[in-house]
Amino acid sequence: MSNTAKRPHWRFEDLEIWQLARDMAARFHLVAERLDQRRFYRHAEQLRAAGLSLSNNIAEGSGSTHNKEFIQYLNIARRSLFEDASMLLVFESLGLLDTGEADELLADCDTLSRKLTNFSRTLRP
Repeated sequence: MSNTAKRPHWRFEDLEIWQLARDMAARFHLVAERLDQRRFYRHAEQLRAAGLSLSNNIAEGSGSTHNKEFIQYLNIARRSLFEDASMLLVFESLGLLDTGEADELLADCDTLSRKLTNFSRTLRP
């Protein structure tokens, strides 16, 4: 039996918003690696941190016993997504990210932002 068969399954893994956030964090990490290669270390670290904040806050909020608290974590994740979007726009204006890649990432950020908002609404009484 493999190790993955033994590990627990977490509630957040079933959430589409967490899956999308995980994928976005991985994509931001790839952009950050390119920034590191160009010696923009601080920029890269900030992009990684905000990217990981997306999936981490969704996961942390899903562990809450109260929907109100989960909504707060979703709001933090959404704010981190806005931070990521802002960085992408700045990186594009500095020539550190090409327009095509920026457009694709920003469109995916917008989609995830809308999904976070809609999911939050389902948790309200």
